[in-house]
Amino acid sequence: MVSLSQAEEILQRVYGYPRFRRGQKEVIQRILHHQDVLGIMPTGGGKSICYQIPALLWDGITIVISPLISLMKDQVDACTQLGIPASYLNSTLSWQEQEERLADLRARKTKLLYIAPERLESESFLSLLQSVPVSLLTVDEAHCISQWGHDFRPSYLKISKLLNSLTTRPTVVALTATATEQVRQDILDHLQIPAEHLEFTSFRRTNLSFSVLHGVDRKEYLLRFLREHPKQSGIIYCATRKEVESVSSYLNDHHFSVGKYHAGLSDMERSSVQEKFSYDQIQVMVATNAFGMGIDKSNVRYVIHYQMPRNIENYYQEAGRAGRDGEESECILLYQPQDVFTQSFLIENSELSEERKKWELQKLQAMKNYAHTQVCLQQQILRYFGEKTEDTCGKCENCLRSTHSQKEEITSTAQMIFSCIRRMREKYGLSLVSKVLVGSRSKRVLEFQFDKLTTYGILQDWKEKEVLRLCQQLVGDGYIEVVPNSSGFPISKLTPKAWLVLKGELDVYRYVPKDEERLVEEMSTPREQLFETLRKLRLIISMREKVPPFVIFPDSTLKEMTRYVPTDEASMRQIKGMGEKRFERFGEEFLREIKRFLEKQPLEKVTNNSTSKNVSSKEDLSKPKSPPSHLVTYEMYQAGQTLDQITHERNLSLSTVQEHLIRADQEGYSIDWKPFISTDHKELIEQVTKQADTTKLRAIKEALPEEISYFEIKAYFAMLAQQKLEASS
Repeated sequence: MVSLSQAEEILQRVYGYPRFRRGQKEVIQRILHHQDVLGIMPTGGGKSICYQIPALLWDGITIVISPLISLMKDQVDACTQLGIPASYLNSTLSWQEQEERLADLRARKTKLLYIAPERLESESFLSLLQSVPVSLLTVDEAHCISQWGHDFRPSYLKISKLLNSLTTRPTVVALTATATEQVRQDILDHLQIPAEHLEFTSFRRTNLSFSVLHGVDRKEYLLRFLREHPKQSGIIYCATRKEVESVSSYLNDHHFSVGKYHAGLSDMERSSVQEKFSYDQIQVMVATNAFGMGIDKSNVRYVIHYQMPRNIENYYQEAGRAGRDGEESECILLYQPQDVFTQSFLIENSELSEERKKWELQKLQAMKNYAHTQVCLQQQILRYFGEKTEDTCGKCENCLRSTHSQKEEITSTAQMIFSCIRRMREKYGLSLVSKVLVGSRSKRVLEFQFDKLTTYGILQDWKEKEVLRLCQQLVGDGYIEVVPNSSGFPISKLTPKAWLVLKGELDVYRYVPKDEERLVEEMSTPREQLFETLRKLRLIISMREKVPPFVIFPDSTLKEMTRYVPTDEASMRQIKGMGEKRFERFGEEFLREIKRFLEKQPLEKVTNNSTSKNVSSKEDLSKPKSPPSHLVTYEMYQAGQTLDQITHERNLSLSTVQEHLIRADQEGYSIDWKPFISTDHKELIEQVTKQADTTKLRAIKEALPEEISYFEIKAYFAMLAQQKLEASS
């Protein structure tokens, strides 16, 4: 039996990582015990390592079923750079190339073979697999098996035929990043994986920040955003080919480095523009969802949805193209009400069955709810996928709004809205409800005699748009449910949560933005200059090796080099993501480049050991701005300014300045927390934490006197963590 310690040795030697990520170890352990397993892991969670390491440890061959040709090529290129014997079979190869690869397979020269699911329809290929030892079958993007998934591929249903055709059934591992509970059950059933062999890693992507922007001038916003993020790779998703053409043409006219991708382009055009994007020859891709699962580019720093997609599965997978290297990245949805009509029209005019259309419209409603919710955006996504969580991300637009905005109670207004829906017998849509509330004299209102209701005109001081927006927020927050009636038209119904509000047992709040905070201007620091120097070297090597730059090294590895500035072999080998083969092939070149840079511009070096890795550089390149706003606050505080002085000088709220210090502490900057915690409060926090047996802030805050702020509680836990770190070092 192969042991986990052998897998950990390969992880360090081949991939250059000191430990497995969350979820990887559990999946690999099951595989090494010859147990079939379904692994649910977030995009960028390192799914490929879960089957590549067992493939290297076992004698037989690993077959990887992958949905897109471009994804196969990127995976095989990455394996080749790591010294892993991998190959692929697909329609881009000539007959002679395919025969050569099949010959290598027969000769056991290939450890991993990537194939499209359509290959399973070839009887000759299935026959060939009878003559080679297949030890592991990997089903990548396994949600394609389910007809209730967002990307159903009928050819995936042929996998069971492959399993039945083999003399000895191999171990099966199915992997996906987006699957609802129903889709997960479909995967388990089709591949005959026991339910107890489901390894569920949180869908949470801690490095992504989500935003939904309403009513902005979309093209103007793109211009401003792209100017503020030069040299960063990004994807802009549009709902239609026409919009892709319009947006890409607009951005090209404004001299941005932009490519376009949609199904109306030829195979050659799509392949060419995708290669340019992968090689950093163009910075921004404007695309439909045809530019989807095949994107393995790790340094995409932002994904902007120019229009709302039709469901959360699509949205989260497309947004998940950002930050695959683990670095901070942004996911932005530019919402306009007409987006819903566009997607609804596409669904209604599709060739789907009536049952499936109804299902898709329900999923579209869930996407609309996401666009209007006031709760944590990432939390809303996790709950959609069946992940029960009370933890907020702390960085999405809604979380930041709750920190930087004023909380306003709107219970009485909500009661008026709920009462109106009730009096309209929960049989009409929110648009008509809004008209009744503002006292509209529209034909439908008068025709149904809604002007006779006691709630007619009860919000006459509001604009109809404002009422509709508030209604949509209440849907997003779970007070109102929008469902289709027998004719398929959306109607609004009250949830149990709304009935509690009507009874006076629950209050309703919303957040009202304060004045916008000033942004810190960008500066170019020596470490940023070093990062750009290493990026240029990586691009030169990628052209020489004929592979995308991120295959040489991901951005996260380059940023490690800029943080710790290795100048010898020993320190370079400790850089995360280096690995044995990568050092042998490229390590010396990067060392020479770093030394040349240091000769021209010396940097304060940070030694690469376990202690120093707990201290982030003050010019940390993982943040999009330099210096980041929270570090400006930190430097001012360290220079002796009080928090009140900082809030006045920087025109920020006190809560923002406090959060800046918390964030700086989390990144390893030294802060003396004692002045922020009174002795009496410290004892109370200690007592409540022990009694409640929890570290959840909300639970602790609710059990404490009102005068003890969230900041004081966070400062207490930061001080505890600091003391533990000092005790262990």
